[in-house]
Order: sequence, then C-alpha cells, then structure tokens
Amino acid sequence: MSKVIVFKFGGASVKDADSIKNLFRILFKRLQNPTIIVVSAMGKSTNALEAILNLKTLKKDYSSNIHIFEDFHLSICRDLFPENHPIFSELNQQFDLLKNTLNQDLIEEDYDEYYDQVICFGELISSLIIQTYLSFRGINCTWQDVRNCILTNSDFRFAKVDWENTNQNCEKILKPILENQNIVTQGFIGRDKQGKTTTLGREGSDFTASILASSLKAKEVTIWKDVEGVLNADPKIFENTIKFEELDYKEAAELTYYGASVIHPKTIKPLANSNIPLFVKSFLNPNGSGTIIHNVSKINQTPCLVLKTDQILVSFRVNDFTFINESHIRLIYTVLEKLKLKVNLLQTSAISITIVIDEQKFKLDKLIYELDSDFSIRYNNKLNLLTIKNHNPLLVKEITNEKEIMLEQLTRNTFQMVYKPSY
Repeated sequence: MSKVIVFKFGGASVKDADSIKNLFRILFKRLQNPTIIVVSAMGKSTNALEAILNLKTLKKDYSSNIHIFEDFHLSICRDLFPENHPIFSELNQQFDLLKNTLNQDLIEEDYDEYYDQVICFGELISSLIIQTYLSFRGINCTWQDVRNCILTNSDFRFAKVDWENTNQNCEKILKPILENQNIVTQGFIGRDKQGKTTTLGREGSDFTASILASSLKAKEVTIWKDVEGVLNADPKIFENTIKFEELDYKEAAELTYYGASVIHPKTIKPLANSNIPLFVKSFLNPNGSGTIIHNVSKINQTPCLVLKTDQILVSFRVNDFTFINESHIRLIYTVLEKLKLKVNLLQTSAISITIVIDEQKFKLDKLIYELDSDFSIRYNNKLNLLTIKNHNPLLVKEITNEKEIMLEQLTRNTFQMVYKPSY
C-alpha cells in the first residue's frame, strides 16, 4: 500500500453546500494515495451545541435552538442531494439521538462528561453528510467512527490519548480499509475504556489528524484553512501580516502553546516525533504554496503576535503574610490540574501568585472554593492576553499604547500582557 496521506478540513471549509462542493473539487485532484479525510463540525455547529448546553444548564427552553441546528444541516443537504436521498432519514436518526442525550439529567459535577456526549454530534453529522456527498459524486470512500480507533482516558473535554491501544486500533481497523477505499472520519472526538465519548480539547480536529497520521506512519498531513498558510498574526485582528513559507516544528509548537489558533497545540509533537511534514493550505486557494512545518535549521526572527480573548486574571495572596514558596505554587497547581485548567501566564511576587486562565463554565467558582481557605483570592474576567514572540522595543511600544494593562511580562524572546479590551 502506498503511504497514507491525511487531510483535515475545519468548520469554515464545510460551512455550507458550496463549501462542501469545493471540498469535493480539492479532493478529486488529490487522491493518488490512500487518504484519510478528517472533518470538523460544519460552520459554527459546535458553538450552536454549546449554546443549547448553556440553556440546558440554566433550565431554559432550547427547543427552538434544536430546530435551528437541524434545519441548518437539512438545508445544506437539500442543496446537495435529491429530496428522496437516504441521507435525510439518517440525519433524523442522529437528531433523535442528540435529543435523547439532551433529555438526560445534567448534574453540574458531571458537566464535562455531559458536554462530550452532546458536542460530538457536530462531527458525527458533518462527517456523515460529507462522506455521503463524496460517494454520491463518485469518490470511493467509507465512513468510519473515529471513536473505534482513538482510545483515551476519561478526562472529559481534555482527554489524553492512550497511544498504545490507539496505534493498535488504527493498524487493525484503518489499514485494511485503506487498501481499497479512502476514509472519511471525525476530528475532535475519541472514546474511553467505559465506552463513553470524549473530546480532545476545543479545535481538536487538527490533533486527530496528527494522531491518525502518526499511528499509520503517514507520508504527510495537510490542514485546510481559510488563510494562505501560517501567518505571523491573525489577519482578522492585525494588519500587514506575513506568511511563513516554512516553519520549524519547535517554532510552530511554541506559537500553538501561546494560543495561535491556526493549529491545535497538541498537533505538532506526534508529527515531529515521526518526522511527518505538516502542510497548512487555503481551501480558498488550494494551489497556493501554503506553509510547510518540518525540520528547519534557520532560526525565525519575525515577530509573531498571538491574541487570546476571554481570559481570567486570578491573584492568590497568602493570608498570614508569609512569603510565597514552592508549597503554595504546588497547592494551586494541584487544584488546577484537578479542574483541568491550563495556566496561560504565571507571575509571582513576595506574597502573591497571579495566573491567567481561559474562561470555562463553572471552573472559576470551583477553583475559588478549593483554595479560599488558603488564600485571599481576587479576579478580573473578560480580559485579553497578547503574546509577542521575537518582540522588539518599537513593536512593544506601539502595541501597548493606550491599553489598560493589568499585567505584563518580558523575557529575552517573549513579551506578554493582559489588558482590558476596549469595546
């Protein structure tokens, strides 16, 4: 069998019927090798399911949201298939499963687990529609439930991959299929040993592509985005962005760590370990050069800007005016790990520890509850965290001008600041 290639298509690339037709055109010219096609939920479907979950937690009626979610997918299918096509009854089965899941009681302590059982329907429905359309147009492909391949632990919403069993599953399940057919499967989701659906972290479909490629020793991975490649900043936020023709694995991994949204943070490591190149290309300009991420000897000096929104700044001050020591940090990090909260920035002083974390439902209240007896705790939410890698004084001065800065940190290569956004 020729070496496998993996294509990953994000939500923006499958947001409507025209986008799915474009996906077909991209694939039609590029299926010389056995190919795994990993797809995300369509458009803003994950956001829509999160909104339904939010209404559920507030004990509010979400029936109209369900109807909108259903009609969004059905209207796409009406533009892709004849009205009597079996896809419509298959979708109705998925919608019934979704509603049955939502009818189950939601307990706050089990929110993350409940979240994963609901949110997976975005990917399941998207992959079902896309595989059916590609087959309808004559591409030889089959639908595969990725949960049968990717085994994880039970850290819902942030599941860790069981690599040994996942590698074995991919060898056993995917390799025989790829002898004769291409595969369409889901990003973002897996399954624990109890058979429950897990997710790999928000925007985790990139990581799925990386897992499958690593397990099958693939030739290459391509992530199809709405940008021309990896840029030094988000063009929707910053002007005069620069596209990288190539990036080293380590450089790309650092950018994802700081929050660069073009690639999921866990994507790089499995590919780097297996020396599998990662291409980031535009589905709007598929013949463009894009960016290749691989081993690069030249050090990048171009400033890179990464903005994370919806950040919470939390300060822990010791109650008895003793100095901060390792035991205080260890105590805080133990609770953070328990709550599956990642620290985006840490700063210590003589009597306080300050961290910056992503906003997550229920998590801040739990963090304060766990540590309130040990520290005086204050927080500010709805903040932005800006990271400049490879900074220079002029850029820092320009970017900080007229900002209400809550915290800043400067190292030899990196400048970070937490500030209040101006609306």
